[in-house]
Amino acid sequence: MTETPADLVVRDLVKDYTSEAGTLSILRGIPLELRRGSALAITGPSGAGKSTLLYILGALDTPTSGSVSLQGQNPFDLTPAEQAAFRNRHVGFVFQDHHLLPQCNVLENVLIPTLPGTGVTPETEQRARRLLDRVGLGERLDHRPAQLSGGERQRVAVCRALINQPVLLLADEPTGNLDRRTADSVGSLLLELNQEEQTILVCVTHSQELAERFPDQRELRDGKLERRGAST
Repeated sequence: MTETPADLVVRDLVKDYTSEAGTLSILRGIPLELRRGSALAITGPSGAGKSTLLYILGALDTPTSGSVSLQGQNPFDLTPAEQAAFRNRHVGFVFQDHHLLPQCNVLENVLIPTLPGTGVTPETEQRARRLLDRVGLGERLDHRPAQLSGGERQRVAVCRALINQPVLLLADEPTGNLDRRTADSVGSLLLELNQEEQTILVCVTHSQELAERFPDQRELRDGKLERRGAST
């Protein structure tokens, strides 16, 4: 039986930073293949390049060399405008800080990523309402971020990341600003929605508790991405 091709394919990914002091190699020839429904947690020491790798996967940063292909498209072959449209349509981001707009209510915040594309339609508004109901915020649509708890704001951010039905969902320390109980709840939500939406979930975290809940766990160290427990 022929294996289904991976939806995310990374080949020989290299990221260097050059300064007067010389060249600093952050990522050293990283390979990666993931399919829809995959959930990968990346751990590693501070400064190892975890966020850099995540931003390259999401086309927010450019590699020194190597390639990234998401469903057959290399975003680094696109113009800046095309790249922005690619990110908006195919990639969802959840950061440590929720980055919600304080002047917008919950529903409006979730719908913001739809504006550069089709705009708010009855279908996208229905999807936003459905997502917010799914995460337990169906009764808070008119609330503004200041009226929500930290966990509630992060749940809104997760819904916003999913509104355009992205192939790739990237989470950078999504529970870093939350207490342990709330972090556990948000971690469960990310993993459940990953399966329901059949995204590719890649999560960078310092939390061993969160990482251990992922079916695929790898560590970024010395520029290499290794399966946790594997010898270097």
